[in-house]
Amino acid sequence: MKRISHLAIASLLALGTTTSCVSKKKYVSAQNKIDRLQQDSTALEREVANLETELERTSSQFSKYKDMSEDQKAAMMAQLQKQGSELSEKDQALQLRAQRLRALQDRLNRQQEIVNNLRQTVADALVNFDAEDLSVEVKNGKVYVSLSDKLLFPSGSAKLNTEGKNAIGKVAEVLQKNPKISIEVVGHTDDVPINTAKYSDNWDLSTARATTITRLLTDDYNITGERLTASGMSKYSPVASNETKEGRSRNRRTEIVLTPKLEELFKILSGEVEASTPVEQ
Repeated sequence: MKRISHLAIASLLALGTTTSCVSKKKYVSAQNKIDRLQQDSTALEREVANLETELERTSSQFSKYKDMSEDQKAAMMAQLQKQGSELSEKDQALQLRAQRLRALQDRLNRQQEIVNNLRQTVADALVNFDAEDLSVEVKNGKVYVSLSDKLLFPSGSAKLNTEGKNAIGKVAEVLQKNPKISIEVVGHTDDVPINTAKYSDNWDLSTARATTITRLLTDDYNITGERLTASGMSKYSPVASNETKEGRSRNRRTEIVLTPKLEELFKILSGEVEASTPVEQ
């Protein structure tokens, strides 16, 4: 019996951490269910192998059938029938688990295709902006659009400049055409303390910048608030060392994290819907 590839399971688990629409508890539960499916399949494979061995041993003894008493013949036939029935049942159960895991892998592949297409669409929309001021990449099943503070905001301010508004506008146009995408706007700073009349520290500034962008998306581009989350990380999620000027510049950024809805995948794991249900785009 061919075992489901561990690569398939690893790919499913590579979906990463939580999405804005799926809680960490739900994601961990889904991971545990995938693990149990694989463990059950492995255990069934061992049982099937053992039953096949027993059936072969019993069948080999059948050559002595003509020398047996009627009671012995009846017992052997009953044993053969029982072993054959058990083998058939377990083989069927194993096939069903294998089919389920393949369906999950197919769904995951489709989700990955959607994410990759989204990344390319956003990258194309931002092609006219300086590549040094932005990046668009896929991580953990999400698209991360990272925009430098130099592109978006004056120093120490949460007021978008003209070029920043244009950049956010290009992303918004993509989001308007893809209503099934959840959006998280996350502000980041370096570790240099600030204390201005308006912002007491980097927490205030990073959160204010994220909120400014979410308001632009809702007010000017009619992106519904239900799709949006705004948060500030201050200095606590750096992508480079704050020991250098270049590193601090990279850390001063705002990320727009785009997450295609994965609810259908988790519903499959929970047995709420069939694996053949089409993926929402």
